[in-house]
Amino acid sequence: MTLRAVITGTGSALPARRVGNDEMAQLVDTSDEWIAARTGIRSRYFAGEGETTSTLATAAARKAIEAAGIDASAIDLIVLGTTTPDQTFPATATTVQAALGCNGGMAFDVQAVCSGFLYALGVAESMIRSGMASKALVIGAETMSRLLDFDDRGTCVLFGDGAGAIVLEARTSDDPDAPGILATKLHADGAHNELLFVDGGVSTTGTVGKLRMTGNQVFKHAVNNLADVLREVLEISGTQASEIDWVVPHQANSRIIEGTAKKLGLPMDRVIMTVDSHANTSAASVPLALDAAVRDGRIVPGQLIVLEAMGGGFTWGASLVRM
Repeated sequence: MTLRAVITGTGSALPARRVGNDEMAQLVDTSDEWIAARTGIRSRYFAGEGETTSTLATAAARKAIEAAGIDASAIDLIVLGTTTPDQTFPATATTVQAALGCNGGMAFDVQAVCSGFLYALGVAESMIRSGMASKALVIGAETMSRLLDFDDRGTCVLFGDGAGAIVLEARTSDDPDAPGILATKLHADGAHNELLFVDGGVSTTGTVGKLRMTGNQVFKHAVNNLADVLREVLEISGTQASEIDWVVPHQANSRIIEGTAKKLGLPMDRVIMTVDSHANTSAASVPLALDAAVRDGRIVPGQLIVLEAMGGGFTWGASLVRM
């Protein structure tokens, strides 16, 4: 019998305040046409008073738990991918744990920027397969608006806030086509720190800092790295690209998503794209897009999907999943 980590529920949450491109144009020298043509983004959500990474994460987690049909008390592992924790410590995952009332299990954060959800998924799946956990919450949650420089039109229009979550459960089966995570591959290359980073930190400046990005260089690395890592997970699992039902990519911008699909020879009608409605939510973007596609009926049980993302530093990864 093969032990697998199976996605049994998904959930997502966005802040109350929706910010359209026209509103951004009142803050910086830009326009709806300029933003949409270059990124595909039409709106994003910014957290307001009382909304934090943990409150968004908790709301998304509750929906995922409800969809899985389990009680929150059954959760024995929470892995939360975030670049924008509520506090330097403790981990935001422990705040979510307390809010859900599932204290006593494991709870910690993973920091891999936009790849944070993929890294968190890889960690949680490994812990389930090793027997350390049986029911896990994997969350990507961010309040990126609190890292933005609103004098920099090249970055502030690209990002938004939100959270997405999944429930992973341990299940055994002899069926090779049973649901579960089939392959995951993760990478990092710290040599590219200066292309996408935040210019502050506890140990360096004692400040939170602001997000900085060299967009054209990030674009080139993203398309190449994401196409390569998608090929890797297909090779590891012995899967052909033609067998994939859906690709759920990091929602950075439409041009990166389209460029990656073209490099792999995948038609866009098999790619989930939600970046237009919530912009780049970093670690939250993959689970946000996944939940949207599950709830609108595009992704259904039995389908083969690929999740992929790339983040600053750089980090990148992909996971092949049978729903």
